[in-house]
Order: sequence, then C-alpha cells, then structure tokens
Amino acid sequence: MRHLERHHIFGGANRSLSERYGLVVDLCHHCHNEPPDGVHFNPDRMQLLHEIGEQKYLDETGDTVEGFIAKFGTNYLPTERTENA
Repeated sequence: MRHLERHHIFGGANRSLSERYGLVVDLCHHCHNEPPDGVHFNPDRMQLLHEIGEQKYLDETGDTVEGFIAKFGTNYLPTERTENA
C-alpha cells in the first residue's frame, strides 16, 4: 500500500479552516506534490478540489456562498452553480 499524504484543500491562511471542516483529502505523493500532475502543480486539479471542497462545506454546514466567501475569502464555484446555491 502506498503512503498517503494529507492535502488541505484550502491552504495557507485557510489551512486551519480546512482542518476544522474536514476539507482534506489523502493523496499519494505523486498526485499530491509531483509535477506535472500533482495538485500543487496542476491548476485544473487544484480548481476541481476547490470546487468539491466548497460544495462539501455548503452541503454540510448549510451556509451560503456569501458565508463561504466571508470565511475563506473567495468563491471557487462556477457562476452557474452559485446562482442556485
């Protein structure tokens, strides 16, 4: 079995919020931190995780997109998904 590495979907200043709300994923080293496909090197994969993380936060907390922005600083969901949130 491969060793897995914990990735906080929202890092930096929001790392503790990711931990608090369970917005973390366990990835193999290659998928986590190796170019070109690792999430830290691949903007499309990072965006996908941001979208999944924000939707999980909204679903599990019942908060609004505006509430997410107030906590995390930005919205990651495509416009068509935020119009119905």
